[in-house]
Amino acid sequence: MRQRVVVGVSGSPGSLAALHRATAEARERNADLYAVLAWQLPGGGLGGRATYGTAALREYREAAVEELRTILDGAFAVRRPGVALSGLAVRGEPGAVLVEAAESDDALLVVGAGSRGRWLPALRPSVARYCLAHAACPVLAVPPNPLEAELAAVLSNNWNMPPGR
Repeated sequence: MRQRVVVGVSGSPGSLAALHRATAEARERNADLYAVLAWQLPGGGLGGRATYGTAALREYREAAVEELRTILDGAFAVRRPGVALSGLAVRGEPGAVLVEAAESDDALLVVGAGSRGRWLPALRPSVARYCLAHAACPVLAVPPNPLEAELAAVLSNNWNMPPGR
């Protein structure tokens, strides 16, 4: 069995940095690359109170698959990955989905470890922390690009500027 590199993708800048790092790791290891998008139903996780019919579930799954295609097409628009790439859209909590996708000890799990803002940590646990604590394989947590913080600061300052400046 070929070694595999599993990476979580969501379309965020941190997940795109992780995707590109995972691609480089897969090339270096001559491994297959699995890009995994975890999706959930609106209104909550697997145990949400809303009841969805089969047609609605199919629609949400298809939307997740399309989102994954869009993310991968955008990430590799300039340069193809150069490794065997599989995309997986899986319903569930992101951390648990990624740990399960990388369940073999010959895998490498790559996750973005970017900042989630001032309020978000209290609302949603870190996927990277979950993976580091629960994965049976090595986990590579990719830090955010320093340019992200600079761009956020510039955008924040421009947002707070008075009109006409």
